[in-house]
Amino acid sequence: MVGSAHEELEQGLARVLNAASVTNLQRLSGGASRETWRFTADGEGYVLQRVRAGTVGGFQVEPKVLSAAHRAGVPVAELVVDGAERTELQSPFMIVRAVEGETIARKILRDEKFDVARNVLTSQLGVAAAQLHQIDTSLIAGLVADDQMNRYQTVLRDLGEPHPVFEAAFRWLHLNQPESTSACLVHGDYRLGNIMVNEQGLVAILDWELAHIGDPMEDLGWLCVRAWRFGGAFPAAGLGTYDELFDAYASVTGVRPDPDVVRWWEILGTVKWGIICISQAATHLMGIARSHELAAIGRRVCENEYDLIELLTERTQ
Repeated sequence: MVGSAHEELEQGLARVLNAASVTNLQRLSGGASRETWRFTADGEGYVLQRVRAGTVGGFQVEPKVLSAAHRAGVPVAELVVDGAERTELQSPFMIVRAVEGETIARKILRDEKFDVARNVLTSQLGVAAAQLHQIDTSLIAGLVADDQMNRYQTVLRDLGEPHPVFEAAFRWLHLNQPESTSACLVHGDYRLGNIMVNEQGLVAILDWELAHIGDPMEDLGWLCVRAWRFGGAFPAAGLGTYDELFDAYASVTGVRPDPDVVRWWEILGTVKWGIICISQAATHLMGIARSHELAAIGRRVCENEYDLIELLTERTQ
């Protein structure tokens, strides 16, 4: 960002927060649709997320979900300004209080400084999931239900590529689909990589833009998908066992998750990530966004096919 635009953003943030000064404005990494900035206002640390210019849509219900999660005691960054409908910063935005910690999965799984954290993270993630699943969704206007299986079957069909393993997995999922016992707030991307950790454990759950109404076991199954273990030896985020995760969840809800239901969602999650990999490669190959990263992700489709063969074989033995 050129100097004048940088100064303009500082001035806009000062007006939004009614702050005497804004300093240390620094661009952080961000996704394709958002800019992320860290800054200090009157001595306090904050993080700004702003919709990139030209992006269709905005923050939708994410700020409301984040605020509800914070009120419910879920470890999240505190929402300070919901700018989803505001124009002071040219695009929809939100501002949260800064939290300190690590988000890189490789470091969380391997660095010596997180030895203590690794021993408690599985239980902390189970408790946090249970807390967010008990939030009253009627208090969050705009939340919508999302049928994940139907969504990704449609995506695969529209891609027009033959993937027999995914088709077989969908058939198995249809034949073995459990009855949903509840519909609740679901994070939608609950996994290692979307959490912040310090030496004592979980600090904050990040990236709530995919939040929706769904089956609570969707989050637990996604957490256990092999891709999100990042090479860790254990099924729950590469950090712990299914039993540790389920026991912690039950300590809040009083009901222990059914392992077969969570495994069904883990299988669906594996299919889902495989199809996302195809989609991201297609974005590169079609010239929509030429990217080595997207091309490399496309090469990971076969990993998910392998994982599905292992999972489906295990379930039928």
